[in-house]
Amino acid sequence: MAQAETETLFKVLDQSVTILMQQLSVSYVDALIETGDNLLAQTVQVEDGQPDQASVAKLTDLYQSVTLSQYDAETIRRALQLALLKAIHNDRVDPNHQMTPDSIGLLTAYLIAKLIGPNDQLSILDIAVGTGNLLTTVMNQLQPTRQAKIQGYGVDNDDNQLAIAAMSMDLQQSSVELFHQDAIDPLVMPKVTIAIGDLPVGYYPLDERAQAFKTSATNGHSYVHHLLMEQAMSQLQPGGWGVFLVPTNIFQSQEAQGLLKWMSSSAYLQGLLNLPTNLFLDEKSRKSVVVLQKHGAKAQQAGKVLLGEFPSFEDTRAFEAFTAQIDAWVGQNIIR
Repeated sequence: MAQAETETLFKVLDQSVTILMQQLSVSYVDALIETGDNLLAQTVQVEDGQPDQASVAKLTDLYQSVTLSQYDAETIRRALQLALLKAIHNDRVDPNHQMTPDSIGLLTAYLIAKLIGPNDQLSILDIAVGTGNLLTTVMNQLQPTRQAKIQGYGVDNDDNQLAIAAMSMDLQQSSVELFHQDAIDPLVMPKVTIAIGDLPVGYYPLDERAQAFKTSATNGHSYVHHLLMEQAMSQLQPGGWGVFLVPTNIFQSQEAQGLLKWMSSSAYLQGLLNLPTNLFLDEKSRKSVVVLQKHGAKAQQAGKVLLGEFPSFEDTRAFEAFTAQIDAWVGQNIIR
C-alpha cells in the first residue's frame, strides 16, 4: 500500500514537472520546486502569462487528484526522492549535490536509535543538509517512537539545494530550520543532541577561516570534511552524538594526525563502520560511518571501539547477525 501511494504521488509530481519544464523553460529541479510550491499553496502560480491557461487547467487537475494530508511524511519523502533521482539524471547533477541513499539514511537512524535513550528530547543538526534527504529520513524513522516533536536544523551554502530541502520539509510538515551559510562560519542555532552529515570530501579554500579550527592543515588547504566534523561536534550538548559519513581512509590521510589530536581533546571515537562495497562505484569513493560522542555529561570512552563492516543489505542473515553484534556492543559499552 505504501509503495502504491508513493508511486501515485510521484506520477503527479513528474507529470506536473514535465508540463512546467515545457511552459517555463526551466530544469527538472526548478520545475520540481515550483510544483512543490504550487501544491503547498493549493494553486498554480502564473507569471507573465506562463504557464498558459490550458496548462494551468491540466496542473490544477493533477494537484486535485492528490490530498497531501492523506500521505504520511515518509511517503511524501520517498515520492520526492524518486523525482530528485530523475532530476539527477535529467539535469546531470554534480556528484557532491546528489542525495544520500535511503539505505544509508536508515542505517544512520538505526545507529542513533541504539545510542540514545527512548525518552530523550531530540534535536538534530545536519551540517551539510543539501536537499534534506538524510535529515528527513532520520527524523521520519525516529519520530514514531517518541512523543516529543523532533526539531531539526540544516546548514548549506547552496541556495538551490536549500530551496529543494525547504519545499520537501514543508510538504512533509517537518519541524526544521534551514540556514543558508557557509557551515564553517559561526552557527546560530541552539546546541543540539545529535549531529549528522554526509560530509562533502575535498579541500576548503579559505585558509584564514580554517585556521580557527584544530583540524586545520599544517600546510596548504584543510580538508573540508575534517572542519565540518569539528564544527558539528562543537554545536552538540555535552555527551551528544555525532554520526557522519566520511571517506573510508579518513584515518590514513596526511592530515589524520591532526584529526586524531582534535578528537582526543573534544570527542570519544566510539565507532567506525565500513559501508557495504556494493553501494559505491569503486574503492576510492567508498565511505564509512564514524560515531563520535562529545565529552561531558555521562559520556566516556567505550571499553572497545565499535569496528566492523556492514554486510550487503541483500544478505539478510548476515545483516541481522551484524546488527545483533551492534546491539550487544551498545549494551556493554554505552551509558545512557
